[in-house]
Amino acid sequence: MTLTEALVLGIIQGLGEFLPISSSAHLVLVPWALGWQYAGLTFDVALHIGTLISVVAFFWKDWLTLLSSAVTRKGSKEAALFWYLVLGTIPGGAIGYLFEEQAETVLRTPLLIGVMLIVMGIILYWVDRRAASVKSIDSVSLLDSLLIGLSQALAIIPGVSRSGITMTAGRALGFTRASAARFSFLLSTPIVVGAGLYKMKDLSPGDLDAAFLTGVVSSAVVGFIAIGFLIRYLSQRSFAVFAWYRFVVGSAVIILALAR
Repeated sequence: MTLTEALVLGIIQGLGEFLPISSSAHLVLVPWALGWQYAGLTFDVALHIGTLISVVAFFWKDWLTLLSSAVTRKGSKEAALFWYLVLGTIPGGAIGYLFEEQAETVLRTPLLIGVMLIVMGIILYWVDRRAASVKSIDSVSLLDSLLIGLSQALAIIPGVSRSGITMTAGRALGFTRASAARFSFLLSTPIVVGAGLYKMKDLSPGDLDAAFLTGVVSSAVVGFIAIGFLIRYLSQRSFAVFAWYRFVVGSAVIILALAR
């Protein structure tokens, strides 16, 4: 792998992990379209470490508050939110663990990814247009967390997007766009951290080459920027631009896949 490839894939991971466009889809489609070889398990670890760093760096104060509240202020809203996030993480984590092999093989076909980009784009656009904006993150209930957590399990299909499906579920439940995004990121934190730590067990000191470090740094920096950008963007605008992006890319992928 060249440093240019590592940099490009790191940027894609940082953007796709947190914007509702599907990182797993783009990490398959870009090498497929450009004729690059599979980067390998080691580089996958690098990308997961990068997004682990970005989400922890952005939300560490939030998680410190939530954790301390769960221990010292058990009746507070923050303590309740902590346990809701823990319970909401279980469905996505369990499905990801059980079907990891399928997600890495049979589900990674460009035609399926193209279709899912479009389907999820339609759902995101429709729900965002029709949903009320009456809830903030402070009003999350146990049922809200479980429903959004269950939706997160669908992200095992490349093209769905973990952030995309959880933000769509949040909007369907009446959360404001910015609150849906923030809750989605908080809910993803344990899974991103867990996936990063789980994959690190396969590393050896010889794997830490320049391409690996480039992937870690680029995905971490871009991911941190993407989180802040999306929360600010959604405080004033809709998800429409991301839905249209999915339509265009999904259509292009389907055409290219059929032509090949």
